[in-house]
Amino acid sequence: MSGFEVVGGTHYVLGEGPVWDEARGVVRWVDIEGGQVWEGLHEPRVVLRREPTLGAAVHSESGDLLLALRRDLEHVDASGDVAGTVPLVPPGVSSRLNDGKCDPAGRFVVGSMALDERRGQEKLWRLEHDGSVTVLDDDLSLSNGLGWSPDGATMYHVDTLPGMIWHRAYDPDTGAVGERHLLVAMGYADGLSVDADGNLWVAVWGGGQIRVVSPQGVLLECLDTGAPLTTSCAFTGPGLDQLVVTTADQTVAGVPRTDRSGVLLTRRTDQRGLPATPWRPVALER
Repeated sequence: MSGFEVVGGTHYVLGEGPVWDEARGVVRWVDIEGGQVWEGLHEPRVVLRREPTLGAAVHSESGDLLLALRRDLEHVDASGDVAGTVPLVPPGVSSRLNDGKCDPAGRFVVGSMALDERRGQEKLWRLEHDGSVTVLDDDLSLSNGLGWSPDGATMYHVDTLPGMIWHRAYDPDTGAVGERHLLVAMGYADGLSVDADGNLWVAVWGGGQIRVVSPQGVLLECLDTGAPLTTSCAFTGPGLDQLVVTTADQTVAGVPRTDRSGVLLTRRTDQRGLPATPWRPVALER
């Protein structure tokens, strides 16, 4: 299984979005369908619950969390109180928020996915430093993995259903974004992480793999996880050299279940990742 080890002993319905909180020395991830934020590899525990779904969770330097709920963003302070919310998905629209990540300047970027058969109507939003929201894309089908190059000048973004990984110019200082260009087409690409050399580590839903792709879109390596529904990955640990991989345990036509469906996996790598930029909290409406 390419050296992947099962940790934690817990199964998740739809594990996603691992992120390393360097200040607290802990990795967190979500079980989207369970509406849970989890933390801790070997003795994982639920630190927060929200219904019906929880697409992503990121931390601030002070320990606050920003959550992508089904339709809204929610700021939870370090004491557990709700400090503010931001509505994103309008009422009556059959969509939910999905994967999200902080850009190199600490802005939160998050996208949506359709819960019906609609295609090409989902959005990618960015929560700005002043609390306003910018729409970066409005023609997606299943917004997913996000990442930035080591210098922050290139943004990567997955649209899973068409199997596209996009790249575009990005200015973390001003927030300016360039036009979207196709980097590579890749089955059902899901979550991703970027290493210190600029390579993309991409989870493949239905493929049971992490595929390593160069910044030019060249496939460098395939790592078999043994979990058919591999969802995302992140570099964690003090050396940022421990890859943590999330997986799902769901019924998908043509995809067999294995004893690794829905588990958390780890693997030491020869590569180092990039540190996760903490969210920079902004004043939100209560």
